[in-house]
Amino acid sequence: MRLRIIDAFTDRPFSGNPAGVMLLDAFPEDARLQRIAAEVNLSETAFAHPLEPGGEADWALRWFTPLREVELCGHATLATAHALTSDGRVAPGGGPLRFATRSGVLTAVPHADGGHTLDFPTAPLTEEPLPEGLAEALGAVPLSVHDTGPHCGDLLLELPDEKTVRELEPDHRALVRHSRRGIIATALADDPAAGYDFVSRGFFPQVGIDEDPVTGSAHTALAPYWTARLGRERLTGFQGGARTGIVRTELRGDRTLLTGDAVTVFDGELLV
Repeated sequence: MRLRIIDAFTDRPFSGNPAGVMLLDAFPEDARLQRIAAEVNLSETAFAHPLEPGGEADWALRWFTPLREVELCGHATLATAHALTSDGRVAPGGGPLRFATRSGVLTAVPHADGGHTLDFPTAPLTEEPLPEGLAEALGAVPLSVHDTGPHCGDLLLELPDEKTVRELEPDHRALVRHSRRGIIATALADDPAAGYDFVSRGFFPQVGIDEDPVTGSAHTALAPYWTARLGRERLTGFQGGARTGIVRTELRGDRTLLTGDAVTVFDGELLV
């Protein structure tokens, strides 16, 4: 079985967020998918297989971290779309790829320049009080705290400035107690001319990922949050610590469009 590692939300290898991608004829048992994801040991490995023509989706798609299956993943969806386009299963600039997932039908539109736009559900934001101990675990005091709803299951925290976000060194073990999936820390970009509107970092020790370099699904919460603050539906987010990437967002009510590039860095075969 063919296994690819694709860097998503970047146009350069060894940056962005790497995902494993396997295109299958059918899903094997869940335990085997989980073992493969644990062996690949990236934040997510995506598994997809084609569906019968004529339905509401073209491919079934699932995502696994090294520890468990997740409800929603942006960068591994982008990586899967990139793999399918690279294989010639859909032409750049052609019709959308439709994926049946645990979060409903998601689409990816390939562009002539090689990028893709994902259509994801917008995360509902509910403001909450600061949980006891969270500031100490994060290493910074948030200006606000928002729950991001059932699909993401994160807490979105606005911090005072970009420098604070970039310099975070959280206690990952302590962060486990404070969300269903993870913590998204964000701030307004310091320099409006930098080419991005806001910055973020994502920490997900709850699912075995201390820090996720570029989290597509988190931008379904970041987009409505910063659109409300900045008054613009189209924004650009910069995410990452050691590895970084760019996510272009467009808020369309209960849907959020996420646009990015991807690069294949490994292409091999699973031998067992």
